[in-house]
Amino acid sequence: MTEISILNSADTFVCDENDTILRAALRANVGMAYSCNVGSCGNCRFELVEGDVSHLREDAPAWSERDLKRNRWLGCQARPSGRCTIKFRADENYITPHPPKRRKARLTRLSDITHDIREFRFEFEGEDGFLPGQYALLSLPGVNGARAYSMCNLPGEGNWSFQIKKVPGGVATGQLFALKDGTEISIDGPYSTAYLRPDRPRDIILMAGGSGLSPMVSIARGAAAAGLLKRRKLHFYYGCRAENDLIDASLLGGDISGRISFIAALSDTQATEGQRSGFLHEVVEADFGERLKDHEIYFAGPPVMAAAIQKMAHEAGVPMNQLHFDEFY
Repeated sequence: MTEISILNSADTFVCDENDTILRAALRANVGMAYSCNVGSCGNCRFELVEGDVSHLREDAPAWSERDLKRNRWLGCQARPSGRCTIKFRADENYITPHPPKRRKARLTRLSDITHDIREFRFEFEGEDGFLPGQYALLSLPGVNGARAYSMCNLPGEGNWSFQIKKVPGGVATGQLFALKDGTEISIDGPYSTAYLRPDRPRDIILMAGGSGLSPMVSIARGAAAAGLLKRRKLHFYYGCRAENDLIDASLLGGDISGRISFIAALSDTQATEGQRSGFLHEVVEADFGERLKDHEIYFAGPPVMAAAIQKMAHEAGVPMNQLHFDEFY
């Protein structure tokens, strides 16, 4: 165990040899900023004041030669080789009620959602708390580095379930889709600050594309469980390319699907009854326009979709604290 000190603070935390500085900080309820947790967003960047660290990924997209010259490192990739002092701005908003833990989990159920999206249920012993919309890091056999996937279920069920889209040629999803019942893997979580805010008074818009379906399903289920659908409207938009990509609102559960507005947007195929044609953000913008800023907005999906949604929201004047998403690239 290695002690990590924070410059100009009395706070310290310990990091074991198999952990990263970011994850060790979050386990100790130290609010280090982050989003993707896999070296792509750069939000967890810190300055190394004393000591030595190394990166799990030397080619991390968010880490540059300029960072190295300034002795700046990514918390999600940095492993200390001894006692360190680091400099960053702690933020309590990154502390959630369920500090992340590493655990062994066993695959107990597989079910196909579409032709390329499958739900994986992993069961484990012990506390299973998380907030709807959060994700976990899955370590898969034969895959270098953990991968982030969002849960689709709710806590208290003794499992974490994930609706995951198979990526053509993807190393991680290729291994995932080859897993058999009973396979044991390592899961680390929960992570993310893009979780359901049940105390917010506004109606809710959820936007999902591809594997972004999973956290939005969890948030919809969480809103229902918290009683929000009795007094607020929830609009669920799912973006896909063609008919064979479609999901049905019944996926959320019969008691929920009848109480929300569910709209599928098809970008590459002419829509039929009950569907809409166009990109997801275009359909949402057409439906709400300037009224977007009156809603709490959650979204997840491919980077291009996420960028288009952020641009749309900015132009509509949506305050940043009403926009909830994780920065995966």
